[in-house]
Amino acid sequence: MPENDSPDEVKKADVPETEGEDKTTARKKEARDHSKIKALRTEIEELKKSLETRNQETESARAETGEWKDKALRTMADAENLRKRLEREKSEYMQYALAEVLKDILLIIDNLERAIKAHDAPDGFREGVELILKQMSDLAAKRGVTPIPGTDGKFDPSFHHALTMEETDEINEPLIGELLQKGYMLNDRLLRPALVKVLVPKKD
Repeated sequence: MPENDSPDEVKKADVPETEGEDKTTARKKEARDHSKIKALRTEIEELKKSLETRNQETESARAETGEWKDKALRTMADAENLRKRLEREKSEYMQYALAEVLKDILLIIDNLERAIKAHDAPDGFREGVELILKQMSDLAAKRGVTPIPGTDGKFDPSFHHALTMEETDEINEPLIGELLQKGYMLNDRLLRPALVKVLVPKKD
């Protein structure tokens, strides 16, 4: 009968019930821990996805920034090239806009040189003409007008215009026989070709 159970028997009877409670508590704790771990994993995965999204957005923003930077640099380069081109065109216009006027001045210089060469010109008149000629020549030179450089007597169609031709058996290539009118350059361009008499090799 129960009243006659010994203390040892009572203790042994209580053991299974305590162990059952401990196992239940452990299972509940394990379930809670598992739930927490699962929740943490889910949160970590969400954080990873959020980080990947932000990285993608950052890369996209960097790429877009790079594109805008390239566009800005190209725009600045185009603007600088346009500025230089306009300055060059302005400079060329200023240099060559007076070409026709300078050609007229050259005609005056030609006439002054002819007047000086006249044998019957009085000395006083000659000195006055020489002074005017120097002033006109200085004016033309100030605007970039210079005589065509020498070609060692060789005829160069780039700078010379042949008014007359004469055959001779004393040469092997066309040569300038006589300078009829001086030619001039305007800076690096031909302003007026020289008018010349050309000696050419005699045909057989």
